[in-house]
Amino acid sequence: MSEAASAARDLVRLVRPRDWLKNVFVLLPLPFALGGGSRMEPAALALGLVAMSLASSAAYAFNDWWDAGRDWRHPRKRERPLAAGRLPAAAGPAVSLGLAAAGTALAFGLAPAPAGFLVTSYLGLQVLYTLYGKHVPLIDVFLLSSGFVLRVVLGCALVGVPPSNWLLLCSSSLALLLALAKRRADLVQGLDERHRPSLAGYSRAFLDQGLAVSAGLTITAYALYCMDSAVLAPGREFASLPFVVFGVMECLRIVHAEDGGGSPVDMLLSSPVLLACSFAWAGAILLSVRVSVTI
Repeated sequence: MSEAASAARDLVRLVRPRDWLKNVFVLLPLPFALGGGSRMEPAALALGLVAMSLASSAAYAFNDWWDAGRDWRHPRKRERPLAAGRLPAAAGPAVSLGLAAAGTALAFGLAPAPAGFLVTSYLGLQVLYTLYGKHVPLIDVFLLSSGFVLRVVLGCALVGVPPSNWLLLCSSSLALLLALAKRRADLVQGLDERHRPSLAGYSRAFLDQGLAVSAGLTITAYALYCMDSAVLAPGREFASLPFVVFGVMECLRIVHAEDGGGSPVDMLLSSPVLLACSFAWAGAILLSVRVSVTI
């Protein structure tokens, strides 16, 4: 492989396009917007996804640049382009600033006014996480989960519906589950405070209890939402609930039986069962809503 091709490949790895799958949280409000009578602009939704993808890649590049000195101790992260020395250190902030500028400019150009503010808030949150939050127990997982919740709120703005308390509670508890699973995987891999200082404040027993609490909260909140939702058709309120219960239980099985969970994307793509369950949930919720959207 030529030097130019190798550098291009490493630049792609730096921005982690595979992790754009996390931005599926932006689409979570979409099925409920279909039954909420909102006026939706598909182009704005698509551009909002692009803006969040650019912003998240900016955050990844900044994080990899800042953590390059620690990442070489990590069994997987040591292969990242900056940690391995395959890209110059200056590439990290340069790529990050460029993508952040493009993402925020695109977001502020969208019709929904809050989009630019939300994307900017996401970037600020990621900087706070990288510089400080990831080193403090509990603060790290709550900042991680907040990034997913901001994606959901952005999705609400893009489809023209206010974020309901139930949607925020469900997405927060699910995001917390994913963040706790990530920290548990760090412990299982044998990492210590030299690479992740916050791990000094965790034990596997504590993280297991936190996973149980967040899993139970996710299922309970979603069940209560199904009972209270005005956008679900009578008689079909609970059609999607079994898939939520099954999906959460499958996540716990992967975490406890396989010591997985280090990456939400890896967990989803490596489990055909979890992937099928996600599509089944989407299908069930689409069949359950009372469609009244204007495009």
